[in-house]
Formats: sequence, C-alpha cells, structure tokens
Amino acid sequence: MGFLAKLKAGLAKTKNAIFGGIDNLLKAFHRVDEDLLDELEELLITADVGVNATEEILSRLRERVKDGRLKAPEDIKEALREILTEMIGEGEELHLFTTPSVVLVIGVNGAGKTTSIGKISNRLKKSGKRVVVAAADTFRAAAIDQLAVWCDRAGVELVKQQEGSDPAAVVFDAIQYTKKKGADVLIIDTAGRLHNKKNLMDELAKINRVIARELPDADRETLLVLDATTGQNAILQAKEFSRAAEITGLVLNKLDGTAKGGIVLSIKEELNLPVKFIGVGEKIDDMQEFNAKEFVDALFS
Repeated sequence: MGFLAKLKAGLAKTKNAIFGGIDNLLKAFHRVDEDLLDELEELLITADVGVNATEEILSRLRERVKDGRLKAPEDIKEALREILTEMIGEGEELHLFTTPSVVLVIGVNGAGKTTSIGKISNRLKKSGKRVVVAAADTFRAAAIDQLAVWCDRAGVELVKQQEGSDPAAVVFDAIQYTKKKGADVLIIDTAGRLHNKKNLMDELAKINRVIARELPDADRETLLVLDATTGQNAILQAKEFSRAAEITGLVLNKLDGTAKGGIVLSIKEELNLPVKFIGVGEKIDDMQEFNAKEFVDALFS
C-alpha cells in the first residue's frame, strides 16, 4: 500500500467524524442558512478542529453565502475543501543545508519521539545524507535501547552514554563524532519531562548552548512531536514546549488511530507552526512530508 493509500485509510476515522455527519446534515437542509451553519459548527468542533479554527471556517463560509458564491447545501463540501486547503497552507521542508545540520527532537513521552527519529533518519539516509543520532534522553528507562533499535533499522549511527548521564555531554560527544565522520545531519533525542518544566527548560537551554558553541553556523531545526490521538491536549503541549524551545516545525503522529485529524487545522490556527511530517503507521516508511492538498484530498475522497 502506497503512502497516499495509507493516508486515506489512516484518515478514515477523521473523515467519518467530520463528513459522515456533514452528509447527513446536508440532506436535512434545502438552503444554506444559519441553522445549517450552527449545526456544521458543532460537527467541526466535535472532530477536534478547535473553536478558533471552526470560527474561521464559518466566517469564510458566511462570506461566500453573502457574496452569492455559496447557495446550495450540496456546494458546501467543495467550499470546505477549498477553505481547509487555504487555511492549512503548505508544509515546509526541513532546512538542512549546512554540513553538518542539526535536528533537535522534543515532545512528551509516548508521543512517538523515538519512532519519529527512526523514520526521519531513514528518510534522510535514503535521500543520500549521512545521519548521526544522539541519545540525549538519558532520563527515561529503556529510551536509549529503543532508540538503538530504530537506528539499526534505519541504518544510521548512534552516539550514547549510560542512562542518567548528562544529556548535554551526550550532545557534545555526538557533535564531535559528527564532525569527525563528516556526517551531514545530527538528530538529537531529548527527554519528554513536561511535568517538570524548569528541568526541561534548563536541559534544553544547556543543550542549545552546546550546539551554539560547537556548531555556531549550522542550520538547525527544532521539531516537536505530537500525538494526534490526544486532540486538543496536543495544542496545550505545543504551547508549553514553545516556552522552552524555538520550535521550527511539528511532527504529527498516529493520524491512523484517531478521529481527531482535525487537529491539523487547530494547530495552524492556534500556533501558526508548520506541520513538517505526518505519521500514519508503525512501519519505518509510514512517515511523509506534510502536504496540505494531499491531506485535504484524503479527507474528501
């Protein structure tokens, strides 16, 4: 099964949550009026599109009704397709043009950080880049072992120390190794201790200081990994992490296991951060650069 087919299959629950209800709703109305739009608003919020994003969608639909572009209920789905594509905007590629470049990966435990690193490493290696991974999540039991398994699958090198080591020391070692080997990209795993914000912020600040000192001219990405199944909680996590780090993009995981795929719209509206990758399965190839048109088309097809 190709990735687009997996995306469609993965978004089936979200599609049913949003459009299953919309199809029934449209049959009950003969014209586009406030009653129809009120019920549509309720459907979108239920699918975790979020209050702000839903209000923006409704505002744009009302504009179309007002200027005569939207008259019949059966035209609402096509109008929604256009509006969702506009609102989500295009994804952005990783900005990794220096040798080496650095990707710092952050996120709470359970969001899929380790698997995301394996999948991104795999994609970068397949594109011809030499990748080194730093096991700087020295806090969580078995984190290093799990990361080693994914690095082995992806065929990339791992720099690690003992559990409980200083994460910044691991990053320092990994930078030296990356320079020595002439590797193209260093990907850094980090601990997901959001419940202890001060420790998290201090740890990320220390890691960033080491990177800035040792690789001052390197391109850097800070990717926040989110679990789509947590819905609006993912937004709250993103807001907390954005206080601890300058996030450049998001990795949205587990879209195949949720009816809450509307979170993509909510993320864009609330945070204005680009979704750079989406994951729709457990296999190493089940991650792709985010494409808004493909995402919306999968919801409508």
